[in-house]
Amino acid sequence: MYHEGERAAQRRAGLLDQGAFSARAIRAEMPEVARRFLLQQPLVVLGAADGQGRMWATMLTGQPGFLRADDARTVTVDARPGKDDPLHDRLAAPAPVGMLAIQPSRHRRMRLNGQAVPAGRGLRVTLDQVYSNCPKYIQKREPRWEPATPGPPRRSRELTEDQRRWIGGADTFFIATADGAGNADASHRGGDPGFVDVLSPTVLRWPDYVGNAMFNTLGNLEVNPRAGLLFPGWRDGSVLHVTGTARVAWAPDGERSVEFTATGVVEIAGASPLRWSDPVLSRFNPRLTAGRAG
Repeated sequence: MYHEGERAAQRRAGLLDQGAFSARAIRAEMPEVARRFLLQQPLVVLGAADGQGRMWATMLTGQPGFLRADDARTVTVDARPGKDDPLHDRLAAPAPVGMLAIQPSRHRRMRLNGQAVPAGRGLRVTLDQVYSNCPKYIQKREPRWEPATPGPPRRSRELTEDQRRWIGGADTFFIATADGAGNADASHRGGDPGFVDVLSPTVLRWPDYVGNAMFNTLGNLEVNPRAGLLFPGWRDGSVLHVTGTARVAWAPDGERSVEFTATGVVEIAGASPLRWSDPVLSRFNPRLTAGRAG
């Protein structure tokens, strides 16, 4: 069930047994409760590699029903990345994708990984893996819709001062990774504002908090260091995409952090009509040490 990188990460953390227990949740077909969950969602996060092999994370939005299960192994998304999105060109052709359906208002999330093909104005995804994640570290937010006109993309190889402030104050981001065979995954990271350290215009670091011991993201990084990050602008619909490489720093006690080096940045203002309320921070978020937040 797990690939060699995931088992290596579980071994380093001393959590092989817990990882084996969590593997029972992974399946190839969606149960009915999962299909109903998808129908309620206005947002899905998607991770994939571009034509140069760089990993990116993006998000697709639509009125509930735009994301739906056609059957137990197939999902249709009635949306595709916009013309300036880093994954626009790649997803005009078949591609491995990782998807995360997340419901901040109810602290729920579900991972769906598989193979995407263009279908009309959207995507059809044949699933390889489906599983729910624990609700930890999801900040509670309520959605609303506002008209949106995407601005021109702002592209660079490093983060501007404003982008560094954005990341330094973030309480949530999403990460796309892939295994050695190129099978993609999209995941969520959350914490109190300031949990992501901005070390320089190209280097970020964040703690890897205790989860379900699957180590899908860290396991992928064991065998493939490429990663993509997405920082949503919850209030204004803007998005900040960052691609690069990541490595895991393991402490002797099993604690770990991830250090990410950016090689490309794309910021798009007003990319999404979906807006969200200010967060109610998760009670599971570890408190930050003095001087880190902000």
